[in-house]
Amino acid sequence: MENLRAEEQRIWDVVFEKHPIVITGEQYQVVEDSCNFLSEFSKDKVIYGINTGFGPMAQYRVDEGDLVALQYNIIRSHSCGAGNLLPSECVRAAMYARLQTFLAGKSGVHRDTVDKIAAFINEDIVPDVPEHGSVGASGDLVQLAHIALALIGEGTVRFRGRHVPAIEAMKMCGIEPLRVYIREGLAITNGTAVMTGIGLVNLYYSRKLLDASLLASLMMNEIAGSYDDFMAEALNEAKLHYGQVEIAARMRKMAKDSRLLRNRQHELYESDIKRERVFEHKVQPYYSLRCIPQILGPVLETIDNVSKILVEEVYSVDDNPVVDSRVRNVFHGGNFHGDYIALEMDKLKIAMVKLTVLAERQINYLFHDRINGILPPFVNLGKLGLNYGLQAAQFTATSTTAESQSLAVSMYVHSIPNNNDNQDVVSMGTNAALLAEKVIENAFQVLSIQMMALVQAVDCLGIASELSCCSRKLYDEVRTIVPRFEDDTPKYQEIKSLITYLKK
Repeated sequence: MENLRAEEQRIWDVVFEKHPIVITGEQYQVVEDSCNFLSEFSKDKVIYGINTGFGPMAQYRVDEGDLVALQYNIIRSHSCGAGNLLPSECVRAAMYARLQTFLAGKSGVHRDTVDKIAAFINEDIVPDVPEHGSVGASGDLVQLAHIALALIGEGTVRFRGRHVPAIEAMKMCGIEPLRVYIREGLAITNGTAVMTGIGLVNLYYSRKLLDASLLASLMMNEIAGSYDDFMAEALNEAKLHYGQVEIAARMRKMAKDSRLLRNRQHELYESDIKRERVFEHKVQPYYSLRCIPQILGPVLETIDNVSKILVEEVYSVDDNPVVDSRVRNVFHGGNFHGDYIALEMDKLKIAMVKLTVLAERQINYLFHDRINGILPPFVNLGKLGLNYGLQAAQFTATSTTAESQSLAVSMYVHSIPNNNDNQDVVSMGTNAALLAEKVIENAFQVLSIQMMALVQAVDCLGIASELSCCSRKLYDEVRTIVPRFEDDTPKYQEIKSLITYLKK
């Protein structure tokens, strides 16, 4: 697991922190060996996408004089995406993934290809890539074509805060347009790099959400004055799932200096309270407070498995055909098929919906005075009836959660044949990644409202000084964004600011 997290960090350093890509001499040699082998091997053979058409057009031989035009044609013809542009970090991650495939030396591309992609990443030239166009088999043909279009100097990009023609950004950075040598057009447009790139960004933010949810859940239990044995080591290790055990261990560590959690041994097993007929304090809190390890444990395990699959995909050869200079052969197959990513994005999406549902239920607990029994309705610190606290914010949290629940339906199973039925079983991996991205964004919105509610509850009860250090830090940071309020004021900007805070 440590190696996996270290590999994640190397990817985040490039995608988010913009650390430069450095290609070693050994990597160049592997790329050149593959390119030289393919150039020689293909001279007297029929090889898909080198001297044949693409897809159902593979049955047609392409004349020698048209082979370069063939590679440009796939780029230009497939640059037909639609919809909003993918976020810059998703495109950077996609380029990183495509680069790693080429550096494996089984794609037959010229070293100029890896140089150009690395230069785009290092100079932060981000091709404009529309979100719609991929069915996730033959890979992300349409979206990758938009990246390829920029690499040959014909697309548009985001560069230094502006949308400009790719050639303009390239000239400013001293980068010449990529030229075709043998199969650069097909190699760049083929593969799972875009769904993988979106998936990597989803992974990054899902870990942020899990951390935020865990902190919020701890503070929830402190506010409610819960008994602390729901996170006990012996209880949770009896379940045998590492995610549950890990979540409980994290909670114990964060809660160790809290003065608000109750000790069941002392209060219910040893004190005179056990003689009472009706207990004033709940013997067991609601599931949304008590079952945090059982709810967030599977979320953690899902995130970790998504990480394993994504990292494997980043460093896989997801090309077709696969050029293996070691065994002196070119293999035709389907490594571009995105089923691994599609299934993991569906799993991640479902896990993030459950995390959102947990947050929404915890919000309801805070807002419902007859349930919590200790707070005014909607943590309203103003005059009841005149002021409304966060009453309307619950509408936003509930409606957003409901949208995510509707998006939880699997994309992995929604295969629709296309491409003259050549692509008769497809993954829809990019759609799955995009829907997961939407669900993750929704989760940030709901948790931002939860953060406002939590700090209002803490102030209502006057317990800030008794919180654990971890909860107190969260309280202080949220309060710098949302000061204590009694009067009714618009909250949309504060929600937006809290989303930014949670994503850091």
